Amino acid sequence: QVQLMESGGGLVQPGGSLRLSCAASGSNFGSYAMGWYRRTPGNQRELVATIETDGRTNYVDSVKGRFTISRDNVKKTAYLQMSSLKPEDTGVYYCNAVSRPLSTRESWGQGTQVTVSS
Repeated sequence: QVQLMESGGGLVQPGGSLRLSCAASGSNFGSYAMGWYRRTPGNQRELVATIETDGRTNYVDSVKGRFTISRDNVKKTAYLQMSSLKPEDTGVYYCNAVSRPLSTRESWGQGTQVTVSS
């Protein structure tokens, strides 16, 4: 069981960058797949990026080449580095953790607001 706390959201101009952090407390962080989701004004919550326990990553097409998900198992933190931000990236970003190999546990962060506007 892990608890997630997100940080790093804020207001940024188009073309700018932000790094979101998701700090986990609890045990066995390395046994959780991590993901970032977002709810934007024009969409229901969508998957943005995932990183598996072995480091494999996936991204939604709209952020490929601009966003990078990573994890630090020593710090028990997942990150989402966002660059070349666009207004349509605006939304609430949520961190998610799913236990592996058994998907019996799932945790969510509270969400952090990202606003891309000039």
